[in-house]
Amino acid sequence: MFQTFDDHADPSFGEKHLPLIRTAIAAAGLDGLIVPHEDEYNNEYLPAANDRLAFATGFTGSAGAAVVMRDRAAMFTDGRYTLQVRAQVDSRLFTYHDLVEGGVALWLERELKPGQTVGYDARLHTPDSLDRLKAAAQRAGARLVAVDPNPLDLAWADRPPQPLAPVVPHPEAMSGETAAAKRTRISQAIAEAGADVTVLTGPTSLAWLFNIRGGDVIRSPLPLGQAIVGADGQAKLFLDPGKVTEDLPAWLGNATELLPPEALVPALKALAGKRVLLDPANASAWYFDTVAAAGGIVLRGADPCALPRAAKNPVEVAGARSAHVRDGAAVARFLHWLATEGQTTPPDEIETVTKLEGFRAETGQLRDLSFDTIAGAGPNGAVIHYRPTRKTNRRARSGDLLLVDSGAQYLDGTTDITRTVAIGTPSGEMRDRYTLVLKGHIALSRVRFPPGVTGHALDVLARAALWERGLDYDHGTGHGVGSYLGVHEGPQRIARAANSVALLPGMILSNEPGYYKEGAFGIRIENLQVVTPAEPVPGGERPMHGFETLTLAPFDRHLIVVARLTTDERDWVDAYHARVVREIAPLVPAPVAAWLAEACAPL
Repeated sequence: MFQTFDDHADPSFGEKHLPLIRTAIAAAGLDGLIVPHEDEYNNEYLPAANDRLAFATGFTGSAGAAVVMRDRAAMFTDGRYTLQVRAQVDSRLFTYHDLVEGGVALWLERELKPGQTVGYDARLHTPDSLDRLKAAAQRAGARLVAVDPNPLDLAWADRPPQPLAPVVPHPEAMSGETAAAKRTRISQAIAEAGADVTVLTGPTSLAWLFNIRGGDVIRSPLPLGQAIVGADGQAKLFLDPGKVTEDLPAWLGNATELLPPEALVPALKALAGKRVLLDPANASAWYFDTVAAAGGIVLRGADPCALPRAAKNPVEVAGARSAHVRDGAAVARFLHWLATEGQTTPPDEIETVTKLEGFRAETGQLRDLSFDTIAGAGPNGAVIHYRPTRKTNRRARSGDLLLVDSGAQYLDGTTDITRTVAIGTPSGEMRDRYTLVLKGHIALSRVRFPPGVTGHALDVLARAALWERGLDYDHGTGHGVGSYLGVHEGPQRIARAANSVALLPGMILSNEPGYYKEGAFGIRIENLQVVTPAEPVPGGERPMHGFETLTLAPFDRHLIVVARLTTDERDWVDAYHARVVREIAPLVPAPVAAWLAEACAPL
């Protein structure tokens, strides 16, 4: 369960593995190969067997891509990984490029030569992203061709086996709705979309729809598989028999047929003449091609499980509250340790991670982490998705900031929290930047908004105080969070990038503005919050949604410039801290409760 601190990949991977990949590319008659981060299930976090990008490059982040040509190679990451990619990917072998601004498509258009052919694995690309890449290659006079098998897979001689974690029932006491009731809702949505069936390819949808959980994906209780669900409510669920537990067939019931993975292709071919709903944002191009080749009629549309899964029901919201109280007690014990022993003898990053995990484990209800803990001391905190390893482990020093971003998986909910703590006396610059980040966090916590508003419309609230000072951060402000599912859950989000999904009651999102000074320090403040139902505002004319904060842990008062906060902002912090004491103090040892009362005293 606990986090390991070995690098799963390193800069030498490119030197070791590029020659093998290039040999396989040449054997396939290609000039190059596109290597996305995504796997066959469009996962963000990957089982080791599917992390092709790490094998090729040494990069272990959760977003990226590479293009490997016979004579050169390019690596693409977004702003979260600007520093990490330099540390993990050999600049002598790969050139670095931005994944968002132009990305792989622009590189193909500029770098490919007329007549060249570049391979792609159709299982690893959504159809829309693939169309953009094909068009870019065509503008260069080159072409993309589908490859099966993937040359990289042929070059990967010591590839780990596919995971076979047991698939188990997720009880109604936690899910709040039976699988049969969910199938009825989803079958109605399939019919309303004009389809006969839908093919579900995302592990999160399988877990939610069938009320099952697994362990095939790191830090997420997800089973890898697929499903075909009909408008008549009947379903076929494709799982490796090695994952099927004894009580699973009875749990699924007669309306769901369990089948092995090798039955998927025949089942897709049997959809000839059927109207098949496929999500172009999630299902790979391989599904579109296979269904169309079999004579199925492809209908493009959103995964019908996505919105119902994201808008948590009352049982799931209550579970999230309980999980956050439990988690808050563990985090309070950790912050007390940092405020006492950690100030006298500053910990290193690995000690920090291990201590926090230990407090969570002592709850007796920890199922797993929700992601590998980010603990960045001093300059490592400026690496947005930094993960300590034995090679990079740094001891905090007096005058440092320690950024700790962590989360847990409990049966009743998934947590994600970031706190930035001063070790010793912080500088004036640190306190100034922390206060700006806090002002943005408060603004997004307090906002009211009418039904139909998207997270895109709210993102500026978290950035405005930073923008006024010419500052910003290169990541989204909020991601969706599942209910004992993935810590990153769509389709909702809060970010500068446009998003058409309205925020609905029951959706859980993070609120995590930040600031990062390369080579010096990083700051992030993160709580999870749930969208509340629209209610009248006194004196208002329209009902408004709001946010209920779920996360319960104090902010570091030493970093707050109180004079820079408005009266409303101070009142919000005081009310939040009073709630933290009220709900958490009864659950922690007396010394921690005494410290908590002091840490949460009114500003």
